[in-house]
Amino acid sequence: RMPVSVPAADRWQRASAAFSLSFLSLVFSITAFSTSYWCEGTRKVAKPFCSGQSKGDHCIHFNSPDANNSNAVQYIWETGDDKFVDRKFHAGIWYSCEEIINEEGEKCRSFISLTPAADRGVLWLSVVAEFLYIILLLTGVLLMSVEMCYYRTAIGGLKMNAFSAVITILAGLLGMVAHMMYTTVFQMTVNLGPEDWRPHTWDYGWSYCLAWASFACCMAAAVTTINKYTKTILEFKHKRKMLERSLKIKCKFPDR
Repeated sequence: RMPVSVPAADRWQRASAAFSLSFLSLVFSITAFSTSYWCEGTRKVAKPFCSGQSKGDHCIHFNSPDANNSNAVQYIWETGDDKFVDRKFHAGIWYSCEEIINEEGEKCRSFISLTPAADRGVLWLSVVAEFLYIILLLTGVLLMSVEMCYYRTAIGGLKMNAFSAVITILAGLLGMVAHMMYTTVFQMTVNLGPEDWRPHTWDYGWSYCLAWASFACCMAAAVTTINKYTKTILEFKHKRKMLERSLKIKCKFPDR
């Protein structure tokens, strides 16, 4: 077997770039998967009656001993739009949380329980795909680190490089499918979910952006890995042709 020498600095630089992108993608995906800020928004809810010493703009002041009877409630609802308050909420794959009016803290509940029964299967597929996405990213990072630490020659790391490229591409495809499935499920939950949860306004949050940033880094790592593999193969073929040409010249002119 003929040895193939690729410049060590160039090979190390490309391997480091692919490893850095894969590791960044892994960190982003784990952070997005474990947080609940995929979507953020507000819910328009009726203000409660002020009780005891509670004051402020988040409750209704009604100076009547029988403020809770039906006539009082009907009067309050007919007095105008200022009797409603916007309650902030944020939701992720695992749970949805919303602020508590006139109190500190949040009230959280499982997002899976809020999803319409017909769409829960799609949500579980999204969860499984996200989990596999993280597992494949971790596998790709480990393979790239092994290649960088133990395979100094071009031939030694070529097979490891090809395998890590395939793993990274497969991870990116799974991540894209998982993100799209969750987007579909959330939109269906907004339209068909429980009345006491449906948001008045909503938009995608930083966890959602982080998930897609993870996908972008994953694809960039895959492209870098494939580029490294392709360049190594081309350099190998070029050096092989040069060596064959040199051997032919020596055969034609043995004295030289």
